[in-house]
Amino acid sequence: MFYSLTGTIIHMEEAILAIDCGGVAYACAATANTLRELCMGERATLFTHLNVREDAMELFGFASRAELACFRKLIAVTGVGPKAALALLSAFTPEQLGYFVASGDAKSITRAQGIGPKLAQRLVLELKDKLTQESGFRAQDTGVFTGNAFGSADSEALAALLALGYQQSEALLALRGLEDSLDIQAKIKLALKVLAG
Repeated sequence: MFYSLTGTIIHMEEAILAIDCGGVAYACAATANTLRELCMGERATLFTHLNVREDAMELFGFASRAELACFRKLIAVTGVGPKAALALLSAFTPEQLGYFVASGDAKSITRAQGIGPKLAQRLVLELKDKLTQESGFRAQDTGVFTGNAFGSADSEALAALLALGYQQSEALLALRGLEDSLDIQAKIKLALKVLAG
């Protein structure tokens, strides 16, 4: 029904915001990631999803199309409602979640509030084959890097991060994009900064 809303952000609180569009303010449930990208009083565009139930109509707003596409993929999974999808997208970006799903890392997914091991495993099973760029997930670079994409310094840095107790998908995300010219110690140091948030 609504594709997007463009207007001024007039209210923000935990998991909800209001956007004034031509004198009508729409309340939207939102992820923590979306809320961090927006500021009170500024104009913004939200990509929206309207969830219709017997007893309510809920509007969800997202700062990016990727986040909206990811939300829609998540609520299509058996047992994942809008509340769980918001929790997942508040804990992770669509790209991070895509890495966890594509690499089968259900354990990392359980870090999202209210997501238990069984539900995390179901997410991995149901979404693993559906990962596409259009959905907001990124399936590439999740498993073993080969050829020029991942050198020996990267492999050794990855081994060090795994030895420190990080999941493979987390470590790969942290190492991705680091300059090839860096030595192992520099790669580990920068990756640890990324992992520390």
